Amino acid sequence: MYNAENSVPAHSLKFSRLPGLFAICQLPAGSDVPDWARQGRFFSVTRTEDELSVVCQAGQVPAEVRHEGDWSCLKLEGPFPFSLTGVLASFIKPLSEQAISILALATYDTDYVLVKTSSLDRAIEILKRAGHTEI
Repeated sequence: MYNAENSVPAHSLKFSRLPGLFAICQLPAGSDVPDWARQGRFFSVTRTEDELSVVCQAGQVPAEVRHEGDWSCLKLEGPFPFSLTGVLASFIKPLSEQAISILALATYDTDYVLVKTSSLDRAIEILKRAGHTEI
């Protein structure tokens, strides 16, 4: 099943789990990116006029920083060309339909989806039932 001529087939994505637990942090908009946020093999920093958001390894977040911890990260195995549509939608739709909360992040080559660790086993089961493959 395809969404459009250049769309990803609905049940064909491969994904893997990044090791460790992650946190989603919120800092004031004018904050500098802290050194602790840049540690580890995976982190993401997004600045808007409203806030500085950081996703990083949970164990490196200072206690005084506003954050929500205990997230696990799933990596969609790319790369995916920009002309390919529906990649992220085909991955998160089954999770949404089963009330699994997510945070999605994109890079040039691929997408990452964070789910609460308490929902991880259920999320992986849902994704496999939807035809996606854990590697």
